[in-house]
Amino acid sequence: MAPEYAKFGTISVKADVFSFGVLLLEIISGRKNATVKSSGHVEHLLSYAWKHWTEGRVLKIIDQVLRDRGGLDEMKLCIHIGLLCVQERAQDRPTMAAVNLMFNSFSQSLPPPSEPAFLMEVSGSTNPMVPVIKKHSRPHGSHPNGRSINS
Repeated sequence: MAPEYAKFGTISVKADVFSFGVLLLEIISGRKNATVKSSGHVEHLLSYAWKHWTEGRVLKIIDQVLRDRGGLDEMKLCIHIGLLCVQERAQDRPTMAAVNLMFNSFSQSLPPPSEPAFLMEVSGSTNPMVPVIKKHSRPHGSHPNGRSINS
């Protein structure tokens, strides 16, 4: 779920792009968006993918079955595009038309993604699978574009 939808109920084409990016990363990684580890800790796909991307371990994101089949360059491209689609700020995400061009233009140089919206466990929740968006430095009651939610 796109952070702007989770926080403010804002529906837009960029929220759809976010969902597409999550699906793309789920397919390539073979992981669900939230995976419960044996210790009971919930590790979300976006934080997992971002951690390995920034540490230069992109191959760790790819499901072993897919890795064994080859086509690693295409899968790395999918991860890059997926991370571009899940960037926290909606205005930083590409349009679906741009995503289509990215898939079809192998010579195109893609911009580096910025940090995705991370999910984390709700403190004190009886359900550890219920995600919330991480807290930000925006003042309470402010909209991501600087307008007051009440205006």
